[in-house]
Amino acid sequence: MQTILILHSLFRWAVLILGLWTLINALTGYFSKRTYSSNDNRSNLFFMISCDIQLLIGLVLYYTNGWFDRLKDLGNNMKDPINRFFTMEHTTLLILAWILVHIGRAKVKSAQTDNAKHKRMLIFFGIALLLIVISIPWPFRQLIGRPYFRWFN
Repeated sequence: MQTILILHSLFRWAVLILGLWTLINALTGYFSKRTYSSNDNRSNLFFMISCDIQLLIGLVLYYTNGWFDRLKDLGNNMKDPINRFFTMEHTTLLILAWILVHIGRAKVKSAQTDNAKHKRMLIFFGIALLLIVISIPWPFRQLIGRPYFRWFN
């Protein structure tokens, strides 16, 4: 399980980098009114795939590390900030971000104009990336903070 936790921790950087790449493409495309390119499509496809992989790794951790079992005593878990964060906040916000990425990808593909595609990229992937950044247990967050990089021992 430690290996999966390390992979989940390290893979967040791929999600963040690909999300930032997508957001930069959306911003530059929207404000410069350039055509929607294969680079734009590739960036949001890779962002979506990285979110899919991260979700799968996260679900393995959620069900095998006992976080799901903690939902049986929801009242007491809501009083504990660590349990609340990992059983509810982290999980719910990141699944919501994952849903936004998938809806955003479909909306971008169905948009008729290049400007509309960039605008939809900006809205859906921007909100998703914001939720992802908020949901990460950064080291500076009291109680729930985790290291920037977990390493194999």
